[in-house]
Amino acid sequence: MKFTVRQIAHLIGGEVEGDDSLEIDQFYKIEEGQKGGISFLANPKYENHIYKTDSSAVIVSDQFRPQKAVKSSLIKVKDPYMAFTELLTEYEKISRKKQSGCEHPVSIADNAQLGEDVFVGAFSYVSPGVKIGAGTQIAQQVFIGENVSIGSNCIIHPGVKIYKESVIEDNCIIHSGVVIGCDGFGFAPQADGSYKTIPQLGNVHIKKNVSIGANSTIDRATMGSTIIDEGVKLDNLVQVAHNVSIGKNTVIAAQAGIAGSTKIGAYCVIGGQVGFVGHIEIADGTKIGAQAGVNSSIKEKGTNVTGTPHYDLKKYLKSQVYFRKLPEIIKEIEEKTNKK
Repeated sequence: MKFTVRQIAHLIGGEVEGDDSLEIDQFYKIEEGQKGGISFLANPKYENHIYKTDSSAVIVSDQFRPQKAVKSSLIKVKDPYMAFTELLTEYEKISRKKQSGCEHPVSIADNAQLGEDVFVGAFSYVSPGVKIGAGTQIAQQVFIGENVSIGSNCIIHPGVKIYKESVIEDNCIIHSGVVIGCDGFGFAPQADGSYKTIPQLGNVHIKKNVSIGANSTIDRATMGSTIIDEGVKLDNLVQVAHNVSIGKNTVIAAQAGIAGSTKIGAYCVIGGQVGFVGHIEIADGTKIGAQAGVNSSIKEKGTNVTGTPHYDLKKYLKSQVYFRKLPEIIKEIEEKTNKK
């Protein structure tokens, strides 16, 4: 599909400097731009690329003032990153082919309820009591357990496994290999050193507009629900244990692990490979650096921490400066001590 620079500018609310009749049919990073493509410039450190790119158009800030001649037409907007995201989103809507009906072979229980324009891919299994909302797309080789509820306009990618009683609300995206609702890690130690399995009788409740990355796992609650609130974004390979709750619009990067009954607030930003102990609370707006080990509650909103165990970010960075100088500091102390 091709669109003119003028049409794109109208869509994202931008103003054009240059030829607005040029046709665009591809997206490129600014350093890899080609004729017929569109790129964006949001980070000033990439500015040098705008003078060399072959992209036909570049989305830039309305405050951008070129220091040299630019070959591309410029679309000036308030926020280039958000405008480019909006453009990608609209393009995906137009280009994505939404399917409906069922491929074969497929197994769908007689009492399963499928809304209008639902698609179920080949080799998928839909158990008794399942409810699937209108427009939801179930890809190939998906297992959906008994009494699962899936809302409207969800996308369930190939190979997802959704255990019984799980609830997934509207507009969620679940990527390949995700397992939702498996047993939590609940075992009671016995006098002889063995462990007895504690039945996990709860479920998983995923609210609207959630995205879950490939091969992530979300355990069912022992009692009640493991809750993923609206707008949460989980990267690939994230482990969410039983009875965890994650607040609205929190984002968690790959390989993070959250132990049981931990409550993470809204609007948190959590880096890759962060580990949480169980039964703690993390305040709204907390930011946690990659590979941090969080071993106690964080109660103040908007706190920034990193390190293992976690530590205030500014103090941690200051400590790292001293740590690098530690050999020189020790040498200076020893010299002063010997002089005495």
